[in-house]
Amino acid sequence: MEASGHPASAGQGYTALRTYRYERKFLVDELRPFQVEALIKLHPYLFYAPYPPRYVNNLYFDTPDLENYYDNLNGASQRRKVRLRWYGAPFGALNSPVLEIKVKDGLVGTKHSYPLPPFYLDQSFCNASFRNLVMNSKLPENVRRDLCSLEIVLFNRYYRRYYASRSGHFRVTLDTEMAFFKANGIFGNTFIHRHVNYHDLVVELKYEIDQEPHANRVAGFFPFRVTRNSKYIQGIEQVYF
Repeated sequence: MEASGHPASAGQGYTALRTYRYERKFLVDELRPFQVEALIKLHPYLFYAPYPPRYVNNLYFDTPDLENYYDNLNGASQRRKVRLRWYGAPFGALNSPVLEIKVKDGLVGTKHSYPLPPFYLDQSFCNASFRNLVMNSKLPENVRRDLCSLEIVLFNRYYRRYYASRSGHFRVTLDTEMAFFKANGIFGNTFIHRHVNYHDLVVELKYEIDQEPHANRVAGFFPFRVTRNSKYIQGIEQVYF
């Protein structure tokens, strides 16, 4: 998908990406959140919390045959994920929803973010609702056309803590309370087949390409298991298969 247009403002709490970056993901299954937080705060790169934690909500979209899922699962060199993201309450009035198109090229990726008009999310929200939202937005025409061929497939939600190195070159997030729901986009949503994972934690280390020479030193401090699977892959497998 070619993406252009006006990205969402960083002032809304979204990360504005203009270049490609690395994202290293770690699965933590033997530590509690407070223990992981302690390790992050003890890191020699002096990580601190730039703003408070919050709940993150995502509606994911894919083709009818889950093309994006299989591209991600199989590690295709060029792949994407399409999601609608907002913070706070999972349902009701969404005043600042943002469409995010994550594009991966090999080991690096970028993100195109577009603000969408406010709308109300409840059990009546379906593919037709999403297409109406897209058509009433200020999205570039090529993006709008592509989105109208996608379907709602997954809703997920988790609690995210944020950290940044004092140098400003590295960011770390810690995600807990991960919940996944099968989303039915045809007639409306009951968000069935709910799966909640209170045990596993996900840590992500994010940095620009020019910081790759220092990344092993940063990552090596964490005694966590590297994982390639994304939350999208995990969610699809939990609620569909």
